[in-house]
Parts: sequence; C-alpha cells; structure tokens
Amino acid sequence: MSKKIGLHIGGRRFDVDVEEHFAAFLSAQMAKDFNVDGNNDLKLLLQAYVRKNYELFLQEKKYQDILEKIEKEL
Repeated sequence: MSKKIGLHIGGRRFDVDVEEHFAAFLSAQMAKDFNVDGNNDLKLLLQAYVRKNYELFLQEKKYQDILEKIEKEL
C-alpha cells in the first residue's frame, strides 16, 4: 500500500507516492531538511540533495573500509 507525501517547492506542490513502511522515515527526514508547512526555494532543495549525497558517500566509504578489513582477514 502506498502513501502520498507532499512538499511545496518554488510555489508549487509536489506529491510523491511511497510505500507505507517508508513513509514515516521519509516524512521525518523531510522535516529535517525542509519547511514541510510552507514553501521551499530551489536553493534549499539543492542543498538537501547535496547533503544527502554526501551522507551516502560517507556510508559507501564506510562499507568499503569494512569490506577491505574483512577481505584482509580471509
């Protein structure tokens, strides 16, 4: 089952359908990055995008470091 989550960006409302089990997590993350009750400008959207990609970069680096340690032990 899906759930609709919306956000105002540049004066327009955008809605996305996400799986219900993901909706609560996404809503909480969006509340950290955006004004969920009002409008958000494009600069804020870009900043959130860059911030989330940096988090993914760090996570990938951490996974690679763990994988290298495991491979050395084998």
